[in-house]
Amino acid sequence: MEILLKYFTAFTPHQLQQFDALAALYTEWNQKINVISRKDIDSLYEKHILHCLSLAAVFDFKPGMRVVDIGCGGGFPTIPLAILYPEVSFHAVDSINKKLVVVNAVADGVGLTNVTTQHTRAEQITDRKFEVAISRAVAPLADLARWSKPLLRKAHEVVNQYTTNEKALIPAGLICLKGGDLAQEIHDSGKRPRIWEIGNLYSEPFFAEKYILQALP
Repeated sequence: MEILLKYFTAFTPHQLQQFDALAALYTEWNQKINVISRKDIDSLYEKHILHCLSLAAVFDFKPGMRVVDIGCGGGFPTIPLAILYPEVSFHAVDSINKKLVVVNAVADGVGLTNVTTQHTRAEQITDRKFEVAISRAVAPLADLARWSKPLLRKAHEVVNQYTTNEKALIPAGLICLKGGDLAQEIHDSGKRPRIWEIGNLYSEPFFAEKYILQALP
């Protein structure tokens, strides 16, 4: 928990309780359904929760926004962001149902009411639109861009709707967490994403060569 407070200081008491509860919940559920590497469970707050919250260090998710998490796994980035933004709706999608069992259990365990789940592939969703698609280490950028495009509202509409007088960066399009050498992956995608180095946001060595990419549809 302490590592979260190193970078985020505006949590409410309720949010602090929710973040604190994640350790026991994920430890318990990970013994039943392995959604986090066994060697990483002790580093849950650094390698998973803080990593996901890097999106909040760059973007300001606004109340009323609808966010789809493509390949949500055990609930990352959905769960940390849903705690931080209780007025944003998060729809967590995965093709493996047992992972969604964990997401639902953790969401219920910390009292989240802004998380829904769906057992499907993103490309099979045809009846919903979202302001933002998020993803963490799921698939190449080309695939994520192709899957998310039909799900997303036009970026300029989202920015125009949610921009205020504040100098906030409005999230829109596809935003994903990735690591390593991305040159070939970006080239193959045909996209020109905006890129932020997470190592510039956090000082821990784990975040070296980890990035946030934003690609507009």
